[in-house]
Amino acid sequence: MYQTASFWDGIAEKYAKTPIKDNQSYAYTLDRTRSYLRPEDRMLEIGCGTGSTALELAPQVAHIVATDISDAMLSKGRTKAAEQGIGNVEFAQADAEHAPSGPFDVVTAFNLLHLVEDIDATLAEIHQRVQPGGLFISKTFCMPDRFGLLTLMMHIGVPVMQFFGKAPYVAHLKASDLDAALVRAGFTIIEVGQGPTKDPRRYLVARREQ
Repeated sequence: MYQTASFWDGIAEKYAKTPIKDNQSYAYTLDRTRSYLRPEDRMLEIGCGTGSTALELAPQVAHIVATDISDAMLSKGRTKAAEQGIGNVEFAQADAEHAPSGPFDVVTAFNLLHLVEDIDATLAEIHQRVQPGGLFISKTFCMPDRFGLLTLMMHIGVPVMQFFGKAPYVAHLKASDLDAALVRAGFTIIEVGQGPTKDPRRYLVARREQ
């Protein structure tokens, strides 16, 4: 499991109230993802948090199973779905290994893969849940190639926060590492993007060929 549920349960209330910091990049992610979705698609989201993205994408597909390891996060998602009158999103507590087997037309994992300790194992589980010809869509924080303030923060600041229980596990994942892991898992990358701002998160669309 990529992080204990208790950490995410503990920050669920604050997380739900925190506004999106980069609305341009978020809009880019939604727009690019919508362009791949079909009305008949069944979709699985792994690491859905409080369900905001699943609820945004719900009108474009037939059904979404939105999963997370944190029941507190999922509770927020269920409340939002009820308030918005969205009935085609099902929330379930699970990590990648224990998510519904599907297979699904589309599997998504936004802001998740840099939090897993064994990316190969996680991607293998995801691959099993994408039907042949289906898509895996992700957005993942990747370490900059050049050393700078962000790199310094990752190497020094994050470990200090982790020591005090204020940050989860974060992998020092580079873009090339992420791409290679997807290929090892059996995916073919068909789109790569960064969005309109200097977002360190890498947007990827990959297809399962068989």
